[in-house]
Amino acid sequence: MPDRLSARATLALVTDEFAELPHPARRSGPDGPLAWQGYDASRARAADRTGEDESVVCGTARVEGTEAVLIAFEFGFLGGSLGERTGDRLQAAYTHARDHRLPVVALIATGGSRMQEGMVALAQLQRVARQSVLVREAGLAQLAVLRDPTTGGGWATLGAGADVVLALPGAQVGFAGSRVRPAGADPAAYTAEAQVAAGAADAVVHPGELRRTLGRWLRLLTGPSAEPAPPPRPLGATVLPASGWEAVLRARSPQRPRAQEYLDAYFTERAAIGGDRCGGTDDGMLCGFGAHAGRTVAYAAQTGTATRPAGYRTAARLIRLADRLGIPVLTLVDTPGAASDAEAERQGAGAAIADVFGAVAAARTPVTTLVIGEGGSGGALALAAPDNTWATPDSYFSVIAPELATAILKRPPEEVQSTAGQLRIRPQDLAELGLARTSERLFPGTGDRRP
Repeated sequence: MPDRLSARATLALVTDEFAELPHPARRSGPDGPLAWQGYDASRARAADRTGEDESVVCGTARVEGTEAVLIAFEFGFLGGSLGERTGDRLQAAYTHARDHRLPVVALIATGGSRMQEGMVALAQLQRVARQSVLVREAGLAQLAVLRDPTTGGGWATLGAGADVVLALPGAQVGFAGSRVRPAGADPAAYTAEAQVAAGAADAVVHPGELRRTLGRWLRLLTGPSAEPAPPPRPLGATVLPASGWEAVLRARSPQRPRAQEYLDAYFTERAAIGGDRCGGTDDGMLCGFGAHAGRTVAYAAQTGTATRPAGYRTAARLIRLADRLGIPVLTLVDTPGAASDAEAERQGAGAAIADVFGAVAAARTPVTTLVIGEGGSGGALALAAPDNTWATPDSYFSVIAPELATAILKRPPEEVQSTAGQLRIRPQDLAELGLARTSERLFPGTGDRRP
Protein backbone atom coordinates (compact mmCIF):
# COMPACT_ATOMS: atom_id res chain seq x y z
CA MET A 1 0.00 0.00 0.00
CA PRO A 2 1.49 3.39 -0.99
CA ASP A 3 1.87 6.19 1.54
CA ARG A 4 -1.37 8.15 1.94
CA LEU A 5 -0.86 11.90 2.00
CA SER A 6 -3.57 14.04 3.53
CA ALA A 7 -5.71 16.24 1.31
CA ARG A 8 -3.74 19.37 2.16
CA ALA A 9 -0.38 17.66 1.79
CA THR A 10 -1.46 16.49 -1.66
CA LEU A 11 -2.55 20.02 -2.56
CA ALA A 12 0.80 21.38 -1.40
CA LEU A 13 2.53 18.81 -3.58
CA VAL A 14 1.00 20.18 -6.79
CA THR A 15 -0.12 23.78 -6.20
CA ASP A 16 0.99 27.26 -5.23
CA GLU A 17 -1.09 29.52 -2.95
CA PHE A 18 -4.15 27.31 -2.54
CA ALA A 19 -7.25 29.30 -1.53
CA GLU A 20 -10.19 27.35 -0.13
CA LEU A 21 -13.60 28.08 -1.59
CA PRO A 22 -16.58 28.98 0.59
CA HIS A 23 -19.17 26.27 0.87
CA PRO A 24 -22.81 26.17 1.92
CA ALA A 25 -23.55 25.39 5.56
CA ARG A 26 -26.10 22.59 5.65
CA ARG A 27 -28.09 21.93 8.78
CA SER A 28 -29.33 18.45 9.54
CA GLY A 29 -30.88 16.67 12.45
CA PRO A 30 -28.90 14.76 15.06
CA ASP A 31 -26.80 11.97 13.51
CA GLY A 32 -27.51 12.99 9.92
CA PRO A 33 -30.41 12.37 7.52
CA LEU A 34 -30.97 8.78 8.76
CA ALA A 35 -30.52 9.60 12.45
CA TRP A 36 -27.78 6.95 12.46
CA GLN A 37 -26.83 6.50 16.08
CA GLY A 38 -23.26 7.63 16.74
CA TYR A 39 -22.79 9.32 13.35
CA ASP A 40 -22.21 12.78 14.85
CA ALA A 41 -19.61 11.33 17.19
CA SER A 42 -17.86 9.60 14.28
CA ARG A 43 -17.68 12.86 12.37
CA ALA A 44 -16.33 14.66 15.41
CA ARG A 45 -13.59 12.08 15.86
CA ALA A 46 -12.71 12.31 12.17
CA ALA A 47 -12.48 16.10 12.45
CA ASP A 48 -10.19 15.85 15.49
CA ARG A 49 -7.97 13.33 13.72
CA THR A 50 -7.65 15.18 10.39
CA GLY A 51 -8.31 18.83 11.14
CA GLU A 52 -11.02 18.81 8.44
CA ASP A 53 -14.78 19.03 8.86
CA GLU A 54 -15.63 17.06 5.70
CA SER A 55 -14.08 14.52 3.35
CA VAL A 56 -13.20 17.03 0.60
CA VAL A 57 -11.24 20.25 0.47
CA CYS A 58 -12.10 22.48 -2.50
CA GLY A 59 -10.39 25.62 -3.68
CA THR A 60 -8.42 27.39 -6.39
CA ALA A 61 -4.69 27.54 -7.05
CA ARG A 62 -2.13 27.74 -9.80
CA VAL A 63 -0.48 24.56 -11.01
CA GLU A 64 2.74 25.47 -12.80
CA GLY A 65 1.19 28.81 -13.71
CA THR A 66 -2.30 27.68 -14.79
CA GLU A 67 -5.20 28.50 -12.49
CA ALA A 68 -7.62 25.68 -11.73
CA VAL A 69 -10.27 24.52 -9.31
CA LEU A 70 -8.91 21.69 -7.18
CA ILE A 71 -10.85 19.06 -5.27
CA ALA A 72 -8.83 17.01 -2.77
CA PHE A 73 -10.28 14.10 -0.84
CA GLU A 74 -9.28 13.52 2.77
CA PHE A 75 -9.27 9.75 3.21
CA GLY A 76 -8.73 10.11 6.95
CA PHE A 77 -12.21 11.62 7.25
CA LEU A 78 -14.49 8.58 7.22
CA GLY A 79 -12.56 6.94 4.42
CA GLY A 80 -12.99 9.91 2.07
CA SER A 81 -16.60 8.89 1.69
CA LEU A 82 -19.20 10.99 -0.09
CA GLY A 83 -22.11 12.32 1.91
CA GLU A 84 -24.66 15.10 1.52
CA ARG A 85 -22.27 17.81 2.71
CA THR A 86 -19.59 16.43 0.40
CA GLY A 87 -22.03 16.85 -2.48
CA ASP A 88 -22.67 20.45 -1.44
CA ARG A 89 -18.98 21.27 -1.59
CA LEU A 90 -18.43 19.48 -4.88
CA GLN A 91 -21.34 21.31 -6.48
CA ALA A 92 -20.01 24.65 -5.23
CA ALA A 93 -16.56 23.84 -6.67
CA TYR A 94 -17.92 22.89 -10.10
CA THR A 95 -20.12 25.99 -10.14
CA HIS A 96 -17.10 28.18 -9.38
CA ALA A 97 -15.21 26.50 -12.22
CA ARG A 98 -17.98 27.29 -14.70
CA ASP A 99 -18.46 30.86 -13.48
CA HIS A 100 -14.74 31.62 -13.74
CA ARG A 101 -13.91 29.47 -16.79
CA LEU A 102 -11.43 27.27 -14.92
CA PRO A 103 -10.44 23.62 -15.45
CA VAL A 104 -11.12 21.14 -12.65
CA VAL A 105 -8.54 18.83 -11.08
CA ALA A 106 -9.82 16.12 -8.73
CA LEU A 107 -7.27 14.52 -6.38
CA ILE A 108 -9.27 11.47 -5.38
CA ALA A 109 -8.92 9.14 -2.40
CA THR A 110 -12.25 7.64 -1.42
CA GLY A 111 -13.86 4.41 -0.38
CA GLY A 112 -17.24 5.31 -1.88
CA SER A 113 -20.56 6.55 -0.55
CA ARG A 114 -21.18 7.06 3.19
CA MET A 115 -23.25 4.23 4.66
CA GLN A 116 -24.46 6.32 7.61
CA GLU A 117 -26.40 8.47 5.14
CA GLY A 118 -27.75 5.58 3.07
CA MET A 119 -29.40 6.44 -0.24
CA VAL A 120 -29.03 10.14 0.50
CA ALA A 121 -25.27 9.64 0.21
CA LEU A 122 -25.53 7.48 -2.90
CA ALA A 123 -27.66 10.11 -4.61
CA GLN A 124 -24.74 12.53 -4.40
CA LEU A 125 -23.21 10.65 -7.32
CA GLN A 126 -26.01 11.97 -9.50
CA ARG A 127 -25.24 15.49 -8.35
CA VAL A 128 -21.56 15.02 -9.15
CA ALA A 129 -22.36 13.55 -12.58
CA ARG A 130 -24.64 16.48 -13.39
CA GLN A 131 -22.01 19.02 -12.37
CA SER A 132 -19.38 17.22 -14.43
CA VAL A 133 -21.65 17.31 -17.48
CA LEU A 134 -22.24 21.05 -17.04
CA VAL A 135 -18.49 21.69 -16.87
CA ARG A 136 -18.02 19.52 -19.97
CA GLU A 137 -20.73 21.43 -21.85
CA ALA A 138 -18.99 24.68 -20.89
CA GLY A 139 -15.90 23.49 -22.78
CA LEU A 140 -13.72 23.17 -19.69
CA ALA A 141 -11.22 20.39 -19.04
CA GLN A 142 -11.48 17.92 -16.18
CA LEU A 143 -8.49 15.98 -14.86
CA ALA A 144 -8.38 13.29 -12.21
CA VAL A 145 -5.52 11.96 -10.11
CA LEU A 146 -6.24 8.55 -8.60
CA ARG A 147 -4.73 8.27 -5.14
CA ASP A 148 -4.96 5.30 -2.82
CA PRO A 149 -7.70 4.13 -2.72
CA THR A 150 -10.06 5.27 -5.46
CA THR A 151 -13.07 3.00 -5.37
CA GLY A 152 -16.84 2.96 -5.57
CA GLY A 153 -18.81 5.93 -6.82
CA GLY A 154 -15.86 8.30 -6.54
CA TRP A 155 -14.05 6.24 -9.18
CA ALA A 156 -17.20 5.87 -11.29
CA THR A 157 -17.88 9.64 -11.38
CA LEU A 158 -15.03 12.04 -10.66
CA GLY A 159 -12.36 9.50 -11.63
CA ALA A 160 -13.42 7.55 -14.68
CA GLY A 161 -15.53 10.46 -15.95
CA ALA A 162 -12.58 12.85 -16.27
CA ASP A 163 -11.07 13.84 -19.61
CA VAL A 164 -7.58 12.80 -18.53
CA VAL A 165 -7.03 10.22 -15.79
CA LEU A 166 -3.65 9.98 -14.04
CA ALA A 167 -2.85 7.62 -11.19
CA LEU A 168 -0.24 7.28 -8.47
CA PRO A 169 1.87 4.11 -8.47
CA GLY A 170 0.35 1.18 -6.61
CA ALA A 171 -2.92 2.96 -5.87
CA GLN A 172 -5.92 0.70 -5.34
CA VAL A 173 -8.37 1.61 -8.12
CA GLY A 174 -11.62 -0.12 -8.96
CA PHE A 175 -15.37 0.09 -8.59
CA ALA A 176 -15.31 -2.67 -5.99
CA GLY A 177 -13.47 -1.89 -2.76
CA SER A 178 -11.30 -4.49 -1.06
CA ARG A 179 -14.05 -5.62 1.32
CA VAL A 180 -16.76 -6.19 -1.25
CA ARG A 181 -14.93 -8.04 -4.03
CA PRO A 182 -15.70 -11.65 -4.91
CA ALA A 183 -13.75 -14.20 -2.95
CA GLY A 184 -10.52 -15.08 -4.70
CA ALA A 185 -10.53 -11.98 -6.93
CA ASP A 186 -7.07 -11.14 -8.24
CA PRO A 187 -5.94 -8.04 -6.32
CA ALA A 188 -3.65 -7.05 -9.19
CA ALA A 189 -6.74 -6.26 -11.28
CA TYR A 190 -7.69 -3.49 -8.85
CA THR A 191 -4.59 -1.33 -9.23
CA ALA A 192 -3.65 1.85 -11.03
CA GLU A 193 -1.32 -0.11 -13.28
CA ALA A 194 -4.09 -2.53 -14.25
CA GLN A 195 -6.45 0.32 -15.08
CA VAL A 196 -3.86 1.89 -17.37
CA ALA A 197 -3.24 -1.47 -19.07
CA ALA A 198 -7.00 -1.87 -19.58
CA GLY A 199 -7.37 1.59 -21.12
CA ALA A 200 -9.39 3.03 -18.22
CA ALA A 201 -6.65 5.47 -17.16
CA ASP A 202 -4.04 7.35 -19.17
CA ALA A 203 -0.81 7.06 -17.17
CA VAL A 204 0.80 6.23 -13.85
CA VAL A 205 2.70 9.26 -12.52
CA HIS A 206 5.21 9.25 -9.67
CA PRO A 207 4.35 11.79 -6.93
CA GLY A 208 7.57 13.67 -7.60
CA GLU A 209 6.48 14.22 -11.22
CA LEU A 210 2.84 15.01 -10.48
CA ARG A 211 3.06 18.81 -10.34
CA ARG A 212 5.02 19.02 -13.60
CA THR A 213 2.70 16.55 -15.33
CA LEU A 214 -0.46 18.30 -14.21
CA GLY A 215 1.03 21.63 -15.20
CA ARG A 216 1.74 20.37 -18.70
CA TRP A 217 -1.75 18.95 -19.11
CA LEU A 218 -3.39 22.14 -17.87
CA ARG A 219 -1.32 24.29 -20.22
CA LEU A 220 -2.22 22.11 -23.18
CA LEU A 221 -5.92 21.73 -22.43
CA THR A 222 -6.58 25.43 -21.80
CA GLY A 223 -5.31 26.76 -25.13
CA PRO A 224 -8.15 26.83 -27.68
CA SER A 225 -7.52 27.98 -31.25
CA ALA A 226 -9.73 28.36 -34.29
CA GLU A 227 -6.88 28.04 -36.80
CA PRO A 228 -6.18 24.68 -38.47
CA ALA A 229 -2.95 22.91 -37.57
CA PRO A 230 -0.43 23.25 -40.41
CA PRO A 231 0.63 19.91 -41.91
CA PRO A 232 4.12 18.78 -40.85
CA ARG A 233 6.89 18.98 -43.41
CA PRO A 234 7.89 15.64 -44.94
CA LEU A 235 10.82 13.96 -43.27
CA GLY A 236 11.52 11.46 -46.05
CA ALA A 237 11.32 11.67 -49.83
CA THR A 238 10.66 15.05 -51.45
CA VAL A 239 10.27 13.93 -55.08
CA LEU A 240 6.95 12.46 -56.13
CA PRO A 241 6.92 8.77 -57.19
CA ALA A 242 7.00 7.97 -60.90
CA SER A 243 4.57 5.06 -60.67
CA GLY A 244 1.91 3.63 -58.40
CA TRP A 245 4.07 0.66 -57.50
CA GLU A 246 6.97 2.96 -56.61
CA ALA A 247 4.61 4.80 -54.26
CA VAL A 248 3.72 1.48 -52.61
CA LEU A 249 7.35 0.46 -52.20
CA ARG A 250 8.28 3.82 -50.68
CA ALA A 251 5.39 3.71 -48.23
CA ARG A 252 6.28 0.17 -47.15
CA SER A 253 10.00 0.84 -46.79
CA PRO A 254 11.30 0.20 -43.26
CA GLN A 255 13.58 3.23 -43.69
CA ARG A 256 10.67 5.63 -44.18
CA PRO A 257 10.00 8.07 -41.28
CA ARG A 258 7.20 6.96 -38.98
CA ALA A 259 4.72 8.76 -36.76
CA GLN A 260 7.02 9.00 -33.75
CA GLU A 261 9.59 10.94 -35.80
CA TYR A 262 6.94 13.29 -37.15
CA LEU A 263 5.56 13.98 -33.68
CA ASP A 264 9.04 14.59 -32.26
CA ALA A 265 9.80 17.08 -35.02
CA TYR A 266 6.43 18.85 -34.90
CA PHE A 267 5.87 19.37 -31.16
CA THR A 268 8.00 21.11 -28.55
CA GLU A 269 6.18 19.24 -25.79
CA ARG A 270 3.32 16.78 -25.71
CA ALA A 271 1.28 14.60 -23.37
CA ALA A 272 -0.30 11.31 -24.39
CA ILE A 273 -3.69 9.87 -23.63
CA GLY A 274 -3.98 6.10 -23.56
CA GLY A 275 -6.86 3.70 -23.87
CA ASP A 276 -10.37 3.61 -25.23
CA ARG A 277 -12.18 3.57 -21.84
CA CYS A 278 -13.76 0.30 -22.96
CA GLY A 279 -11.06 -2.10 -21.81
CA GLY A 280 -8.56 -1.77 -24.64
CA THR A 281 -5.36 -0.11 -25.80
CA ASP A 282 -3.51 -0.09 -29.11
CA ASP A 283 0.17 0.82 -29.37
CA GLY A 284 -0.40 1.36 -33.08
CA MET A 285 -2.36 4.55 -32.45
CA LEU A 286 -0.61 7.46 -30.71
CA CYS A 287 -2.98 10.08 -29.32
CA GLY A 288 -2.54 13.17 -27.20
CA PHE A 289 -1.99 16.92 -27.12
CA GLY A 290 1.13 18.88 -27.94
CA ALA A 291 2.51 22.40 -28.32
CA HIS A 292 3.32 23.57 -31.85
CA ALA A 293 4.39 27.13 -32.66
CA GLY A 294 3.05 28.36 -29.34
CA ARG A 295 -0.40 26.77 -29.43
CA THR A 296 -2.00 23.45 -28.62
CA VAL A 297 -2.71 20.84 -31.28
CA ALA A 298 -4.30 17.46 -30.61
CA TYR A 299 -2.95 14.49 -32.52
CA ALA A 300 -4.02 10.99 -33.51
CA ALA A 301 -1.29 9.14 -35.38
CA GLN A 302 -1.15 5.67 -36.85
CA THR A 303 2.24 3.97 -36.62
CA GLY A 304 2.24 1.75 -39.71
CA THR A 305 0.55 -1.30 -38.20
CA ALA A 306 -2.95 -2.61 -38.72
CA THR A 307 -5.09 -0.47 -36.40
CA ARG A 308 -7.02 -2.31 -33.68
CA PRO A 309 -10.57 -1.41 -32.58
CA ALA A 310 -9.19 0.07 -29.36
CA GLY A 311 -7.00 2.37 -31.44
CA TYR A 312 -9.97 3.73 -33.35
CA ARG A 313 -11.98 4.23 -30.17
CA THR A 314 -9.05 6.07 -28.57
CA ALA A 315 -8.75 8.32 -31.63
CA ALA A 316 -12.47 9.07 -31.54
CA ARG A 317 -12.17 9.93 -27.84
CA LEU A 318 -9.25 12.27 -28.64
CA ILE A 319 -11.06 14.04 -31.50
CA ARG A 320 -14.22 14.60 -29.47
CA LEU A 321 -12.28 15.96 -26.51
CA ALA A 322 -10.32 18.34 -28.74
CA ASP A 323 -13.54 19.44 -30.40
CA ARG A 324 -15.15 20.19 -27.06
CA LEU A 325 -12.14 22.20 -25.88
CA GLY A 326 -11.77 24.08 -29.18
CA ILE A 327 -8.35 22.63 -30.00
CA PRO A 328 -7.37 21.87 -33.64
CA VAL A 329 -6.56 18.28 -34.55
CA LEU A 330 -3.74 16.75 -36.59
CA THR A 331 -4.09 13.18 -37.81
CA LEU A 332 -1.24 11.16 -39.32
CA VAL A 333 -2.43 8.34 -41.57
CA ASP A 334 -0.20 5.29 -41.85
CA THR A 335 -1.73 1.84 -41.83
CA PRO A 336 -2.04 -1.08 -44.25
CA GLY A 337 -5.63 -1.16 -43.03
CA ALA A 338 -7.78 -2.00 -40.07
CA ALA A 339 -7.02 -5.20 -38.19
CA SER A 340 -9.17 -7.92 -39.73
CA ASP A 341 -8.55 -10.95 -37.51
CA ALA A 342 -11.34 -12.71 -35.66
CA GLU A 343 -10.51 -11.02 -32.36
CA ALA A 344 -10.77 -7.59 -34.00
CA GLU A 345 -14.24 -8.51 -35.22
CA ARG A 346 -15.23 -9.67 -31.74
CA GLN A 347 -13.99 -6.33 -30.38
CA GLY A 348 -16.26 -4.41 -32.74
CA ALA A 349 -13.94 -3.31 -35.56
CA GLY A 350 -16.75 -1.96 -37.73
CA ALA A 351 -18.36 0.03 -34.94
CA ALA A 352 -14.99 1.42 -33.83
CA ILE A 353 -14.13 2.62 -37.35
CA ALA A 354 -17.60 4.12 -37.68
CA ASP A 355 -16.97 5.97 -34.42
CA VAL A 356 -13.93 7.72 -35.90
CA PHE A 357 -15.71 8.55 -39.15
CA GLY A 358 -18.45 10.11 -37.04
CA ALA A 359 -16.06 12.03 -34.80
CA VAL A 360 -14.24 13.57 -37.77
CA ALA A 361 -17.48 14.34 -39.60
CA ALA A 362 -19.01 16.03 -36.55
CA ALA A 363 -15.92 17.99 -35.49
CA ARG A 364 -16.39 21.75 -35.38
CA THR A 365 -12.70 22.26 -34.64
CA PRO A 366 -10.46 22.16 -37.74
CA VAL A 367 -8.90 18.79 -38.61
CA THR A 368 -5.71 18.50 -40.66
CA THR A 369 -4.49 15.17 -42.06
CA LEU A 370 -1.10 14.18 -43.40
CA VAL A 371 -0.70 10.79 -45.07
CA ILE A 372 2.85 9.75 -44.18
CA GLY A 373 2.90 6.15 -45.39
CA GLU A 374 0.32 3.57 -46.31
CA GLY A 375 -3.27 4.65 -46.68
CA GLY A 376 -5.03 1.33 -46.59
CA SER A 377 -8.73 1.55 -47.39
CA GLY A 378 -11.40 2.61 -44.89
CA GLY A 379 -9.16 1.88 -41.93
CA ALA A 380 -7.02 4.81 -43.05
CA LEU A 381 -9.75 7.01 -44.51
CA ALA A 382 -11.57 7.14 -41.15
CA LEU A 383 -8.87 9.49 -39.82
CA ALA A 384 -8.68 11.68 -42.93
CA ALA A 385 -10.13 15.19 -43.00
CA PRO A 386 -12.44 15.36 -46.06
CA ASP A 387 -11.28 18.83 -47.13
CA ASN A 388 -7.82 19.18 -45.59
CA THR A 389 -5.79 16.04 -46.31
CA TRP A 390 -2.18 16.27 -47.44
CA ALA A 391 0.09 13.49 -48.74
CA THR A 392 3.86 13.16 -48.50
CA PRO A 393 5.88 11.94 -51.51
CA ASP A 394 6.51 8.59 -49.79
CA SER A 395 2.86 7.74 -49.26
CA TYR A 396 -0.06 6.28 -51.12
CA PHE A 397 -3.81 6.01 -50.52
CA SER A 398 -5.87 3.22 -52.03
CA VAL A 399 -9.31 1.72 -51.90
CA ILE A 400 -7.55 -1.63 -51.48
CA ALA A 401 -4.02 -2.97 -51.52
CA PRO A 402 -2.82 -3.59 -55.10
CA GLU A 403 -2.15 -7.27 -54.34
CA LEU A 404 -5.68 -7.79 -53.08
CA ALA A 405 -7.17 -5.86 -55.99
CA THR A 406 -5.24 -8.08 -58.40
CA ALA A 407 -6.55 -11.22 -56.69
CA ILE A 408 -10.15 -9.99 -56.62
CA LEU A 409 -9.97 -9.13 -60.32
CA LYS A 410 -8.57 -12.63 -60.98
CA ARG A 411 -5.46 -11.24 -62.61
CA PRO A 412 -2.12 -13.06 -62.56
CA PRO A 413 0.30 -11.98 -59.79
CA GLU A 414 2.66 -10.34 -62.31
CA GLU A 415 0.01 -7.68 -62.93
CA VAL A 416 0.19 -6.27 -59.39
CA GLN A 417 2.40 -3.38 -60.47
CA SER A 418 0.20 -2.35 -63.38
CA THR A 419 -2.88 -2.65 -61.17
CA ALA A 420 -1.25 -0.25 -58.71
CA GLY A 421 -0.96 2.24 -61.53
CA GLN A 422 -4.57 1.79 -62.58
CA LEU A 423 -5.75 2.48 -59.03
CA ARG A 424 -4.15 5.95 -59.18
CA ILE A 425 -2.84 5.91 -55.62
CA ARG A 426 0.15 8.28 -55.90
CA PRO A 427 0.04 11.62 -54.02
CA GLN A 428 -0.18 13.52 -57.32
CA ASP A 429 -3.01 11.24 -58.46
CA LEU A 430 -4.92 11.97 -55.28
CA ALA A 431 -4.45 15.71 -55.82
CA GLU A 432 -5.72 15.48 -59.40
CA LEU A 433 -8.73 13.50 -58.18
CA GLY A 434 -9.47 16.23 -55.63
CA LEU A 435 -8.81 13.97 -52.63
CA ALA A 436 -5.53 15.28 -51.22
CA ARG A 437 -3.05 18.12 -51.48
CA THR A 438 0.62 18.40 -52.25
CA SER A 439 2.40 21.73 -52.09
CA GLU A 440 5.71 23.09 -53.36
CA ARG A 441 5.83 25.31 -50.28
CA LEU A 442 5.63 22.38 -47.88
CA PHE A 443 7.10 19.67 -50.08
CA PRO A 444 9.86 21.11 -52.29
CA GLY A 445 10.06 19.36 -55.63
CA THR A 446 6.45 18.18 -55.70
CA GLY A 447 4.91 21.09 -57.52
CA ASP A 448 1.74 22.71 -56.25
CA ARG A 449 -1.31 20.45 -56.48
CA ARG A 450 -4.54 21.15 -54.65
CA PRO A 451 -7.96 19.57 -54.94
